[in-house]
Amino acid sequence: MSNNKPNIPKGTRDFGPQEMAKRNYIFNTIKEVYALYGFQQIETPAMETLHTLLGKYGDEGDKLLFKILNSGDYFKGLTDEDLLSRDTLRLQTKLCEKGLRYDLTVPFARFVVMHRDELQLPFKRYQIQPVWRADRPQKGRYREFYQCDADVVGSDSLLNEVELMQIVDTVFTKFGVRVVIKINNRKILTGIAETIGEADKIVDITVAIDKLDKIGLDNVNEELRNDGISEAAIEKLQPIITLKGSNAEKLQVIETVLQDSETGRKGVEETRFILEALKTTGLKNQIEFDLTLARGLNYYTGAIFEVKALDTPMGSITGGGRYDNLTGIFGMPGLSGVGISFGADRIYDVLETLQLYPKDATASTQVLFINFGEKETAYCLPVARLLREQGIRTEVYPDKAKMKKQMNYANAKQVPFVVLAGENEMNAGKLTLKNMTTGEQTLLTPEEIVKIVKA
Repeated sequence: MSNNKPNIPKGTRDFGPQEMAKRNYIFNTIKEVYALYGFQQIETPAMETLHTLLGKYGDEGDKLLFKILNSGDYFKGLTDEDLLSRDTLRLQTKLCEKGLRYDLTVPFARFVVMHRDELQLPFKRYQIQPVWRADRPQKGRYREFYQCDADVVGSDSLLNEVELMQIVDTVFTKFGVRVVIKINNRKILTGIAETIGEADKIVDITVAIDKLDKIGLDNVNEELRNDGISEAAIEKLQPIITLKGSNAEKLQVIETVLQDSETGRKGVEETRFILEALKTTGLKNQIEFDLTLARGLNYYTGAIFEVKALDTPMGSITGGGRYDNLTGIFGMPGLSGVGISFGADRIYDVLETLQLYPKDATASTQVLFINFGEKETAYCLPVARLLREQGIRTEVYPDKAKMKKQMNYANAKQVPFVVLAGENEMNAGKLTLKNMTTGEQTLLTPEEIVKIVKA
């Protein structure tokens, strides 16, 4: 037998019971808030055709797609020329027809197109499933991770953006995490590219300035030079991407800068509407107009959002934006959409770092019945059923083991109450309830146990 221990791929993780309890707290909180705003849940397959996925995330995103090798004789149809060429991209197109989903938005767009006749527009959906990216694993970044998306399609109204920001604010308020919600608009970024004379370089510019927080201004400028942006354009860009002041002040300045760009002015108008509307909603968290926010995904066309925790460095923990033409890629032009995605794994790490999980979020068994033997267990089983019917999480220890072993089991699982029923308790028609925190033991009826545990 091999002595090599099994392992899992880099960038993936196992989750034990405690971790799953915390993750379910995150998922359930987000689900509850989505439901408050009328969103309905769907699911899509883990894998999609590469035809669906490729070309939707830009060149960088395409490189991070996990491709799935065709089943069966995947060399069939390959020529010696194909193999000897060592052309990775060419071989991939012949060896792989499917890939693991990179996000939930593109599969959602595909879902909308395929099920258009069944949907009532505007359609508000949420989806909580894992996605996969062939990225370099590091703290807060994994190759397999969950996203918790909400999207609205079939409506151009900016009230959808306002509502999504309210959802973000509500979720993080429930978690007790202080965040800053950053907002920008791809139309403003397009206007900036036009104004500095580099309209055809909009993707290169947005990808570069989106890295400002990570790599700093000098490195962003160097990346712009490497992308062929002129020195004059880079010079014009500096005061724009380093703009300071209140949201209103920054909007006023950028409106003046973009006065000759119709697209840019439209972006300013949309951003101003969203920020003004949010003033009436009583947001608990800060919202900031940030011109350096670009979000590298190619499909965003309007408002874009990103959320960062204020009390721990973790990068983006939520993001999203409007994508007016995404479904057009699948043959349904003119259907506008806007969405957000909560990064569940990063939120997990934030809550862990800040110790913000409520105690009951990780609670498992509330009552453990000690096993003294067959007769005693038979006496306890109806009581255990009663407790479960009352919504109390209850276990009966399965084996007649030593008392110390059973108590150690209760302590290891942090069970707050233990029930003991021996001959004396059975003769009295009662049971002994032990509070594992205080050590107090009380002889009680089953109904009294229910009352105490629930209290």
